[in-house]
Amino acid sequence: MTPEEIESLPYRPCVGVMLVNGAGHVFVGQRNDTEAPAWQMPQGGVDPGEAPDEAALRELREETGVTPDLVWVEAETQEWIAYDLPHDLVGKVWKGKFRGQEQKWFLMRFTGEDSQIDIATEHPEFTQWRWLPVDDLVDSIVPFKREVYEQVVAAFRHHL
Repeated sequence: MTPEEIESLPYRPCVGVMLVNGAGHVFVGQRNDTEAPAWQMPQGGVDPGEAPDEAALRELREETGVTPDLVWVEAETQEWIAYDLPHDLVGKVWKGKFRGQEQKWFLMRFTGEDSQIDIATEHPEFTQWRWLPVDDLVDSIVPFKREVYEQVVAAFRHHL
């Protein structure tokens, strides 16, 4: 695809979850579809007719096993935050239909126990997970998503 063709593609509507434990640390999972380290917070697409908050709770459950009764939604980003995929990934991800994602992020407090987190879900996204201090979050993320994570941390900083 040419850069012009890529720029004409839409963004995929998506949600993300900053799941924070009682110590103020953030859940990150190691993606299972890459050999290089690629940590990220839970995220995923919004289904047709689905509200963003519903999508966020669904994605959290699908990726971490954490059910809605184990969290409370504290905040959400005012705006949708967009990012572009690196051009070499556009044809490989989402069947080449999207240039990147436009994300609505939710800050959720985890009220459960670590033993209630289960990444061995029906369609696993992660090979491992950990709690990370918020100040270490951005540096642990793949470079093309760092600007998004900086915006998410800034949006939720006064809650953390």
